[in-house]
Amino acid sequence: MYQPILGTLGYVLSPDKQNVLLVNRNRRLDDPHYGKYNGLGGKMDAHEDIVQGMKREIFEEAGIMCHSIRLRGTVNWPGFGPNGQHWLGFVFLIEAYGGEPYQCNEEGDLVWAPLHKIHTLPMWEGDKYFLPLVFDQNPEVFHALIPYDQGKPVSFSYTRA
Repeated sequence: MYQPILGTLGYVLSPDKQNVLLVNRNRRLDDPHYGKYNGLGGKMDAHEDIVQGMKREIFEEAGIMCHSIRLRGTVNWPGFGPNGQHWLGFVFLIEAYGGEPYQCNEEGDLVWAPLHKIHTLPMWEGDKYFLPLVFDQNPEVFHALIPYDQGKPVSFSYTRA
């Protein structure tokens, strides 16, 4: 039976829509994401729906409140975790927020990265496959599959619905 860990991954746009808030995972040497840039998010709690979970994670990690949040897609990452755990992530675009984002959190420094340059940052290789789908103008939600083996993606596919 397939029982993935459910998680959220959010990309907060700057008010001018030219930059995206990312975390540079540089705080803990034992972090499997150490040195990589990523969106904000984490595991879903049992007592919340996926949107509540995303809003909670954004608040915990960046100190801001989501005002406009849109599901852009899902990503199924079989074998992604450090011990080959499976993950199913709900990927959101946060287009409006309230408050001033933290400069850092317990995972790393928060940075505003220019949208047109995020593909040049150190990140999980598989993220470079689905990130264009997060920021494109297609209104349909994407559903991606990125199986991992020993820390590397072995394929990428997606559908829109």
